[in-house]
Amino acid sequence: MKSLLIVTAAVETATGLALLGLPSLVASLLLGESLDAPAALVVARVAGAALLALGVACWLARNDQQSRTATGLIAALLLYNVAAVSVLVYASIGLGLTGFGLWPAVALHVALAVWCFTCLRPNQMN
Repeated sequence: MKSLLIVTAAVETATGLALLGLPSLVASLLLGESLDAPAALVVARVAGAALLALGVACWLARNDQQSRTATGLIAALLLYNVAAVSVLVYASIGLGLTGFGLWPAVALHVALAVWCFTCLRPNQMN
């Protein structure tokens, strides 16, 4: 569980900072489209702030592996990763968006979801 929290902290903090600072570049790499509307830039930056907060929460919880709070955080990460996969796959298949980083991001979130699921299995919690 500790390794999962450290990896997630690094990935989500970096992504969050990138979205806060360069939201159009991140969108272009991920979806092949820039964010031109001011509202889209604001939403992307709010998402960046949320990912930064998630990264900080994972970092602070990395040494607290046996608590119910850490288990709750892993369950929330599982939900987030499954949702991220769903949204990104829909962006590609349903909306026809594609960028250099789209499928690597899908693969990363699938791997993180599987890792979360594995950590939540009852025999893994002891």
